[in-house]
Amino acid sequence: MPVKLSLDDLHGLIVRAIVNAGVIERSAKDVADALTAAEADGLKGHGASRVPSYADHARCGKVDGKASPVLHEAGRAGIRVDACMGYAYPACRQGLDRAAELVRETGIVGVAIANSHHFGPAGYHAERMAEKGLVALAFSNSPQAIAPWGGNRGLYGTNPIAMAVPRVGKPPMVADLSLSKVARGNILVAAQKGEPIPDDWALAPDGTPTTDPKLALKGTMLPIGGAKGAALAMMVEILSAALTGSHFGFEASSFFDNEGGPPAVGQFFLVIDPAPMSGGRFAERIETLFSAILGQDGTRLPGDRRFALREKARRDGVEIPDALYQDISARANA
Repeated sequence: MPVKLSLDDLHGLIVRAIVNAGVIERSAKDVADALTAAEADGLKGHGASRVPSYADHARCGKVDGKASPVLHEAGRAGIRVDACMGYAYPACRQGLDRAAELVRETGIVGVAIANSHHFGPAGYHAERMAEKGLVALAFSNSPQAIAPWGGNRGLYGTNPIAMAVPRVGKPPMVADLSLSKVARGNILVAAQKGEPIPDDWALAPDGTPTTDPKLALKGTMLPIGGAKGAALAMMVEILSAALTGSHFGFEASSFFDNEGGPPAVGQFFLVIDPAPMSGGRFAERIETLFSAILGQDGTRLPGDRRFALREKARRDGVEIPDALYQDISARANA
């Protein structure tokens, strides 16, 4: 039977589990903020299911739980944050907070995050900027999962991308997707539950389609859009790894086991002040577009389902599998 928890209770449980793995409290709170938010939004593959691996990575040295990000300003409109092999969340928070200050002067700011770790849903970070009235694009590479088109060995990560835009008097529009057919975290959740996956999500190590999530985690993910999706994954590798001086997907250790050193992947963000760029017309023009979309039967904006689930979670709490709850509780109370 699943266990129901309020968001506050889940957040506290995650903080204690991460702190007990040897992580400083500020970083543990940043991690818990992100994982609890993902759980509330129905993004189970980026929520509480990540706690065991995050804690294990701190214990085995794949992530430095005591790291403090180091920020450098690269020109008037550029920021580089070295995560120093720590969790991604503190580095992203620090870089984006500074970008939100600079962008009012420069109009656009690029934020490079180096030597980082799994950063959860890309939309989580982009939405923070949209709540400040800014447009944001988010990119991250990840350990090898997608083969170049025509190849048979994973080279690129699932490489999530996101865009968030502000709206007047309404929640931001948040479009968030990985460049594989599904996020790899969905396969992790299926493996934890002992459930099969659809046969068009991933390939086994021998290159054949599989419904076994454990084989899928050892094999490769299928990209969205065939060759075009593989090309997009390459572009994200360039932005997130080459541009930040971090590991490419094929150089990074897995997010899902305790083998190897820190993955040292990268993230890249573009933060834009829409008012000066649009001559003051952004709010008007974006609502014209959204009205046209919603004017057709059966349509919705990206992120609408996430916001609905979030409101329900705030009211009713969330449910996590009993085995996962027991695992996290044991770590929290160790």
